[in-house]
Amino acid sequence: MIRKLTLSAVAVSLFASLASAQVDFVNGADIQAGIAAQDAVIPEPAAPEAVEGDKGVITDWVTGLFSKPAAPKAQAEWTIMVFGNGKNDLEPFLMKDLNEMEKIGSTDKVNIVVEAGRIAGYDSSDGDWKGVRRFLMTKDSNTSKVSSKVLADLGNKDMGAYQSVIDFANWAKTAYPAKKYMLIFWNHGAGWTRSGSRPVTRGISYDEASGNHINTPQMGLIMKALGKTDVVGTDACLMQMAEVDFEIKDSVEYIVASEETEPGDGYTYDLFLGPVVARPTMTAMELGKAAVDGYANHYDGIDQGYTQSLVKASEVGKLVQLTDAFGAAVMAAGEKALAKTSRDATINFAMAENRDLYDFTRRVVEGSRNEAVKTSGRALMTHITGSLVTHNRTRDDKGGPWSAPKAFSLAKGIAAYFPTYALGAGYTDLAWAKASKWDEFVLWINQP
Repeated sequence: MIRKLTLSAVAVSLFASLASAQVDFVNGADIQAGIAAQDAVIPEPAAPEAVEGDKGVITDWVTGLFSKPAAPKAQAEWTIMVFGNGKNDLEPFLMKDLNEMEKIGSTDKVNIVVEAGRIAGYDSSDGDWKGVRRFLMTKDSNTSKVSSKVLADLGNKDMGAYQSVIDFANWAKTAYPAKKYMLIFWNHGAGWTRSGSRPVTRGISYDEASGNHINTPQMGLIMKALGKTDVVGTDACLMQMAEVDFEIKDSVEYIVASEETEPGDGYTYDLFLGPVVARPTMTAMELGKAAVDGYANHYDGIDQGYTQSLVKASEVGKLVQLTDAFGAAVMAAGEKALAKTSRDATINFAMAENRDLYDFTRRVVEGSRNEAVKTSGRALMTHITGSLVTHNRTRDDKGGPWSAPKAFSLAKGIAAYFPTYALGAGYTDLAWAKASKWDEFVLWINQP
């Protein structure tokens, strides 16, 4: 089962070969140190602002329901906020991930806060509760039950509505203040697309109860509303794209995501969070690397293909300048045939129109006879691997009964949209399309 393509029907038919094995990876000095650190006392949260569910009912927080904290809670180093939308076929994996978080648990230096949603029909574990709940994840060795305290029960809140993410993150920042923040979108993902008919609509956070999902421009609205966020992670498929990163670049420092689909296990949270709890003074870049490494180490251990990278958001703006210059040089040189054959040979992902930007540029540069193309292409390649993608890990996929092997080692950490015909619906509404000439370039390649 694929981790996070939009709907199970498509996932099964297209990618049934990517089955994920469960492996218990609690080892290594950082992980052990992280587990040992859990003896620290976890402070009770300060009472947040009142939380409303779908029907306007304010739940939980039996005492101090409408009161504000009597005194500010001491700042932690990090608050890691996980928007865990399990209101779809990924529900069993959400329950597994919550228990991975409890292997590590929050401390006085690191808050692990989750908004978790469940739906009928996919998983009956842990009492088969349904709806949306908020948790501060605390250490627990029982991997079959979520023992962390329920801080709020929000009923059947729509986790496909972008305002729900804003509400959750603002609540988490109020209740669990920290020097630095990470926000993780947990669910199906499919890149940039704003609109279209399900199940092929691209976006993130698909709620089967409401039928809604968050599109790429809405991701930009979320991050802008939250102010500066140190790290954004998408524990979802196909999200490390220029089109997605450009939308949120001004509101974040680092972006952790995958160019390819994620297997069912997604992040392995104990491998990621253990090192953070062991060394809570990590910088944003260091924490982003820890997220990439926790993911990569798990799939290396079970010999399963993957991609995962860390992008520095402040370098995304320069990507527009360099792709524009490269595209202009290729068009001026009239090397359309070379661009087309290079595109078709470039490593692509589960959405065939998602291709690695570095690999495409490399192929054009190697085949070009034009010095301007070579110069601009090399500048783009140097930017991708030298400044933009600060950490990139991959493992080649061996393929299976329904899929061919893929050389993910060719992927250097950032994908882009390469349509073979017209642009997809909504593409011209993206900030990337408005700021760059990428859409003109890819359409030029497609012309006879």
